[in-house]
Amino acid sequence: MGGGISGLATAQAILAQAPDSEVVIFEAGTRAGGKVHTEMTPEGYLCEWGVNAFLNKVPRTLELCSEVGVSPVTANTAAQKRYVFSEGELHKLPEKPPEFFSSNLLSVPGRVRVIGEVFSGRSEKPDETLEEFGTRHLGREAFEKLIDPMASGVFAGDARKMSLKSCFPRIHEVESEYGSLIRGLIKLQKAARRAGKKDTPGPGPGGTLTSFEHGMSVLTDTLAAELGSRVRLNSPVEAVSSNGGLYTVHLADGQFEEFDRLVLAAPAYAQARILQDFLPAVSRQLEAIPYPAVAVVCMGYSRQRMGSGLDGFGFLVPSREKRGILGTVVDSNVFPNRAPEGSVLLRTLVGGARSSQFAELPEQQMLDRVLGDLNDILDLETDPEFVSVYRHQRAIPQYLVGHADRLEAIDEELKRHPGLLLTGNAFRGVSLNDCVVNAARVAESLTARGD
Repeated sequence: MGGGISGLATAQAILAQAPDSEVVIFEAGTRAGGKVHTEMTPEGYLCEWGVNAFLNKVPRTLELCSEVGVSPVTANTAAQKRYVFSEGELHKLPEKPPEFFSSNLLSVPGRVRVIGEVFSGRSEKPDETLEEFGTRHLGREAFEKLIDPMASGVFAGDARKMSLKSCFPRIHEVESEYGSLIRGLIKLQKAARRAGKKDTPGPGPGGTLTSFEHGMSVLTDTLAAELGSRVRLNSPVEAVSSNGGLYTVHLADGQFEEFDRLVLAAPAYAQARILQDFLPAVSRQLEAIPYPAVAVVCMGYSRQRMGSGLDGFGFLVPSREKRGILGTVVDSNVFPNRAPEGSVLLRTLVGGARSSQFAELPEQQMLDRVLGDLNDILDLETDPEFVSVYRHQRAIPQYLVGHADRLEAIDEELKRHPGLLLTGNAFRGVSLNDCVVNAARVAESLTARGD
């Protein structure tokens, strides 16, 4: 149930591992792909409605691309330049340690405090917020100017409430093992070099931003085409029940069908509704996962008329700046075919957990606020030639403190219902890579038991 990337990738993986399986994908909407949706506008701009890229560090996603015959393209080298807007100006994020010491993003005391991270220790809490972790390891200034905007950029989230353990499990593991992130990183790099590995662990997530020449929908559209009639659009599921070892899927049109196994791959709030009568305890846990509102505002400009513009990937805005936008990506700098010749495509995020009210403003009010912020930050000298707004009333699931305990409680309930599995970005990773990897795990768990 659910024809987004999680549902499509799960179905594809099941069929790859067990070709004789009979698979049906129920999708409530008029199209498959979920929040992966690319629009080519009449003006010639290629706009991403939701997901706009993935990192090519995960083999399973690249394998999936190869299996279905699509060719990814990596981002331009300009995308390596990223900025943070702080105290009235854009600051390039340091890519190497020497740049960190010369950058004015943090004050001198702020930079000294970051170096002091080497003396940090492990947390006494089993789960702490990004704010607690960041201030304890790096200091208040680094949290506000680095970690806070990163949480907005990745999750559209509020770093004061989000769980380090669930949002960034690898960082949590390094801290648990080494205490200091700097000490841990040094030891991991030494171990990688001793093992003869070319890629050594770094402070960033690693990998190169990757998409497709005609946008992210290339992947989901191809998956849906390969699955063919197995994908049933306009087929919302109302509820599920169980009888005699079979699961019954009750559709909104009054029809029902029976299956040996069920995989729920819809958003958590949709799964909660479907399971509210069958598994009320699981339903309550799913319903408690928040999804803030986010608006994506795409704007096209004539390069000649927009002034100096911005090189690189784009910029993030810390919450301390009290702006209406979370940040902006210069999509036409990152991937080819995003804007007509001589034009620039800006993609700005509005709202999120810290300011969802901005994503719900009437369109003109929202655009006025976005244009005001962009004109201040980028010193634009002209109005956009093209504007398109994509609203997500419920956008990205938030992994708040206690999220790991929530998943344990769900898993415990599901033990009594073999063959019923939940997947999607509400559980163990919000990125497209996470969805693809988790889909493969679900498929393997089914086919390994002969299911």
